[in-house]
Amino acid sequence: MPLHDTALIYGRYLRQSLRSRFALLFGVLTPLLYLLFFGPLLTELPLGGQGSSWQVLVPGLLLQLGLFGALFAGFTVIIEKGQGVVERMRVTPVSRLALLLGRVLRDATVFVFQAVLLVLAALVMGLRAPLAGVLIGFAFVALLTLSLASVSYALGMKVRTPQEFGPLINMVSMPSMLLSGLMLPMTLAPAWLDVLSHLVPFRYLVDAVRDAYVGHYTTPHMLYGALVAVAFTALSVTVGTRVFRTAGA
Repeated sequence: MPLHDTALIYGRYLRQSLRSRFALLFGVLTPLLYLLFFGPLLTELPLGGQGSSWQVLVPGLLLQLGLFGALFAGFTVIIEKGQGVVERMRVTPVSRLALLLGRVLRDATVFVFQAVLLVLAALVMGLRAPLAGVLIGFAFVALLTLSLASVSYALGMKVRTPQEFGPLINMVSMPSMLLSGLMLPMTLAPAWLDVLSHLVPFRYLVDAVRDAYVGHYTTPHMLYGALVAVAFTALSVTVGTRVFRTAGA
């Protein structure tokens, strides 16, 4: 059964993550450095949005965590292909959907855990946000991870070496970070750049989480962010499952 198969794959990879506690904590290091060294610079600046500077910065850092972590997840499947692990899994009767879902659900669990650590650190530094908004932020991190990890694993199944994989991911991740307003609201940008940023789907997720952090749950930003996140997740999981079913290991 797909549910049972997914639980088996999920448990296998989660145990691997738990055995590597250093890597589990190291993944949150970069957002924490932004929080500690970049956040205080913004406390007295007008950022063109509602709420405090922490309510602007922390949502962006949460999604940055999911963006970079999930996009690079495909490196592991490239290594497993080289070791024959993927080939051995593919000849078993395990559902192809489970082969993907078990991995991406593990990734979502790890990054939500790291997001909790990041929010706890932000609370110590001065963040104040409604509990519902914080929980909504975690949900968006999970959806972003599910979608981008699915794409990353699918790409990892298609390429042959990490040397091919890395430049492709960098080509997506850097423009996505710069144009989605992760660090600062794109409303501060020139008009042409603000318009261009609307072509990047992650912009809608960032705007939605920032609205949630100031307690605004029924705004157009929230609606667009939720629709983009759910649609992108459904599409990515579908494509990833198809690749796991057909791509040569």
